Amino acid sequence: MDIRKIVAEIDAKIASLQHARAVLVDLDESNAGSKPRRGRPKGSTNSAKAATAAKPAKRKRNLSPEGRKRIAEAMKRRWAERRNEAPKAAKKVAVKKEPTVKK
Repeated sequence: MDIRKIVAEIDAKIASLQHARAVLVDLDESNAGSKPRRGRPKGSTNSAKAATAAKPAKRKRNLSPEGRKRIAEAMKRRWAERRNEAPKAAKKVAVKKEPTVKK
């Protein structure tokens, strides 16, 4: 084997790979400005803390004793109706047949 020929082939391969690398780097740099990045930009001062601080605090809703009593009575009536409907809508029980054995 001719060592000089092998070294020349390796040098040619290195040169072609360097050229391909340069082309890829150029493509990457040219596309960097054309496509916007997703999400919040780096260095943005807009943070989650500022967004939550701007919202007014939610007021806790309280139920009056009269309203609570009305709801409790309505639920008791509803449960009673359901209990009364249960015996009327009796479920049908399927009877299993004995398997027949062929001789």
